[in-house]
Amino acid sequence: MKKTSNKKAALKITALILTFVLVIFAIIFFSYKSVLKVIYPQKETTLIEQYADEYGVDEALIYAVIKTESGFNSQATSNAGALGLTQITPETFQWLQSKTGEKLEDKALLNAETSIKYSCLFLSMLIDEFGDTKTAVAAYHAGRGSVNKWLKDEEYSQDGKALDKIPSKDTSYYVHKVTNAINIYKNLYNI
Repeated sequence: MKKTSNKKAALKITALILTFVLVIFAIIFFSYKSVLKVIYPQKETTLIEQYADEYGVDEALIYAVIKTESGFNSQATSNAGALGLTQITPETFQWLQSKTGEKLEDKALLNAETSIKYSCLFLSMLIDEFGDTKTAVAAYHAGRGSVNKWLKDEEYSQDGKALDKIPSKDTSYYVHKVTNAINIYKNLYNI
């Protein structure tokens, strides 16, 4: 009789433990997307939709660049002097303005709309130039000149059009982070 009650008690404890574990897994499963949405937010949605559409750039790419570059901090500045959400350097900004005809001060990059507009323009131009998002993202980070140099080297590009290998560890890591973020944004928000 004592063995039977010990078995029943052990079964009840096992059932309680299994129930507890299942509840924990359910909480984790259902809160996983909520946690990811905090880590990978959708901010400045109207501006991103507008300029991504205007310049024919994937919205997920813009979100990924902003997440990677500034973490959605419109006042971000880098050691290299890059400014704003999308971390464009003043030199690149001035060059891009030569294409738009605008004459804005560098501090305009601290404005979300300006930063997003010029990032979309720049990414659109890079994708047109290189024909490949990964290579365009590498150029966004390392510069067009560096990427063009790498494309001429068979060690980094077999076809001279897309990078097979990125020689800069920083740029390689950056491209990896942006690519990962693009996939997360696409899956999380269906964009």
